[in-house]
Amino acid sequence: MATECAMIEPFADNQVRQGVISYGLSSYGYDMRVAREFKIFTNVHSTVVDPKGFDGKSFVEYEGDVCIVPPNSFALARSVEYFRIPRSVLTICVGKSTYARCGIITNVTPFEPEWEGFVTLEISNTTPLPAKNNAHDGIAQVQLYAPDPDDICQVSYADRKGKYQAQRGITLPTI
Repeated sequence: MATECAMIEPFADNQVRQGVISYGLSSYGYDMRVAREFKIFTNVHSTVVDPKGFDGKSFVEYEGDVCIVPPNSFALARSVEYFRIPRSVLTICVGKSTYARCGIITNVTPFEPEWEGFVTLEISNTTPLPAKNNAHDGIAQVQLYAPDPDDICQVSYADRKGKYQAQRGITLPTI
């Protein structure tokens, strides 16, 4: 289904493991990679974090093969892969255990039916030490579920004209 619907681009049809934290097709999902674009949280401007009026000055933009997330802080990133979720698919995205075992938590919301775009990832460093993240390594797993054909959603993300539809880069919160 992934190749027929151009659901994931670029698509690795097997688990790639050599020299990287694994990515690609898994048993019931797909392990996506983190791209070279990051927004690292900073307190330089002493702004208040407000989901209803987020100040972009709370981040320092960075592009590179390695991103160091400061202790007890976080960074936003985006996926290498562009996703197009079919109306007949439900996804749940979870962080990979390799990161979690190091105190690095990746938070991503589900991709609703007919959502598409690059994924904005939140990478939290829960440790008192700097945390290293390598671009092009696997970062999170998208678990794919196909509901009974009679239970396909009546209103998709595209039908609702969702605010994060077809996002291209790291997308900050918006209302």
